[in-house]
Amino acid sequence: MTPQQLPLDAVSLTGGVFENRRAVNRRYLASLSTTALLQNHMLEAGVGSQEWHLSPSTADIARIVRERHWGWETPGGRLRGHFVGHWMSAAAREIAVTGDAHLRAAVDDVLDGLEACQREGDGEWVYAIPRSYLDRLATGLDVWAPQYAIHKTIMGLVDVYRDLGDERALVIARRGAQPLLRWARGFTDDEFQRIIEVETGGMLEAWADLLAATGDDIYHELLDRYYHRSLFDGMLEGRDMLTNMHANTTIPEALGAARAYEVTGDEKWRRIVEAYWRCAVTDRGTFCTGGQTSGEIWTPPFEFAARRGEKTQELCTVYNMIRLADVLYRWTGETRFLDYIELNLVNGILAQQHPRTGMPAYFLPLEGGAIKNWGTPTEDFWCCHGTLVQAHTRHASLTFYREGPAVVVAQYASARARLDDGSIAVETVDNSQEFGPAANAGAAGDTRRPHALRVRVTIESSSSEVRLRIPSWATGAPQVTTTAPTRIDGDWLVVDHPGGVSVVEAAFPFALRALPIPDDPTTIAFAEGPTVLAGIVDHEMALVGDPTDPESLLTADNERQWGQWLVRYRTVGQRRAIRFVPLHEITDERFSVYFPVHAFAGGAA
Repeated sequence: MTPQQLPLDAVSLTGGVFENRRAVNRRYLASLSTTALLQNHMLEAGVGSQEWHLSPSTADIARIVRERHWGWETPGGRLRGHFVGHWMSAAAREIAVTGDAHLRAAVDDVLDGLEACQREGDGEWVYAIPRSYLDRLATGLDVWAPQYAIHKTIMGLVDVYRDLGDERALVIARRGAQPLLRWARGFTDDEFQRIIEVETGGMLEAWADLLAATGDDIYHELLDRYYHRSLFDGMLEGRDMLTNMHANTTIPEALGAARAYEVTGDEKWRRIVEAYWRCAVTDRGTFCTGGQTSGEIWTPPFEFAARRGEKTQELCTVYNMIRLADVLYRWTGETRFLDYIELNLVNGILAQQHPRTGMPAYFLPLEGGAIKNWGTPTEDFWCCHGTLVQAHTRHASLTFYREGPAVVVAQYASARARLDDGSIAVETVDNSQEFGPAANAGAAGDTRRPHALRVRVTIESSSSEVRLRIPSWATGAPQVTTTAPTRIDGDWLVVDHPGGVSVVEAAFPFALRALPIPDDPTTIAFAEGPTVLAGIVDHEMALVGDPTDPESLLTADNERQWGQWLVRYRTVGQRRAIRFVPLHEITDERFSVYFPVHAFAGGAA
């Protein structure tokens, strides 16, 4: 049996950093005006907002102008309209998981607007960009990426249908596919292959989703049309098709191949996905954060030293590679994909969202003395802005899986899963807060911060098997206290729950680690568990010592406040002290992740 995600409404987050970040994201989603979300679709269709038909006052006009969306959503921008698709996808998932009534009403308003744009146009075109952009694309004129923008509208509609069962969204999407089908049919295969060398976004995935939803063979035809021969055939031949290639042009195509396999069962699509992962991850490596790319392109295999800069780790690539890892876990059941997801959730999705405003950092800079550049609520709308609002609605669905009769605890976010005959709850300290007697310290608890991720799992159901992932960073076997039998099975701590109520407390030990750059092993980053540490410093600094012995370079610092253990370190034996905190807690401070380490005092900076 291969793992399957639980129903969306069966899992809820119950606290901790992932729930906090989800709540920040939800507030942002709810804050946006549906009129502003639809502004470019309405302009393209010639449909005016009702707000302008009611003789608005000067104050009303000022408010409407203030709420308008700018940046990539500025009217006239070549990717205008892309964000509302992301918003629909994010809102649909949030509603499906939490039942959010406010967002449900907003989604209805957006569907009303898109339906009006389609109806009052030609009955098909529902996009915020003009058809002429496709003509420019076909003739090789500069037009950026119109299919990327079109895909986002289709994606949002498909997700509203799939997550909420809203048939109206599917109808709009099917009508909107017709002009794309006629356009694609107007070229020979070779001509169309030249066209799709320009970024297509997730069009391949959209056609697979619509084929699954409708069974209409026109989407099978479009799958064949969007088979990207130069990329896919090169991958299947084992060639490196990615070095210096724009990363987020190709990852959505791999996701489309994955969905095509799931819908059609054609093994060629699966082979493409597996080849893509080998080329992108297994045979290439990652930064210490788990992410990749510099300047939005794939780095050469295991050659990162010359690629650290202000534009490393594009957020879109982090999110889409997490999605690809989830696919491969569900196909194989291999925990390495869950480890990859964890690393990128902590040091990408969390690290590139402002914890108070919810705004995105397009890149995660890895140069010395870097600073995160945060977006704004209505003035940027980068591609990564849309990606981030989707990412933070998906934490619950990555926490639990079903594998046959067994329940899998895949990620250690505090969450509860509703089962057919009961429930399973996970409480986790998220590396920051203890539970139980240890929260009071003193004689009742630990005197120093425990170097272990501690979780408590409460199972209330009939007899079942519960499998807890043993993370790849664990330095030893989990320490377990339980009311039920447990055993180790490879990378899993297995609980043989006899029925009734079982409580399992498990501690997964970790140690401070040094993570060298593959092609410069004397330049290192520091991590404990899945968490990469950032030194608060305004320029690149070298350390003095042994790069293979991180505990000789850093020591615990400011580790306790009230009932919380804090992840804090400082340097020892250096000319200048540097304090370290988790990378995902950095907001506006300048920081460094990688540090050159010299073995002699004269090398200290």
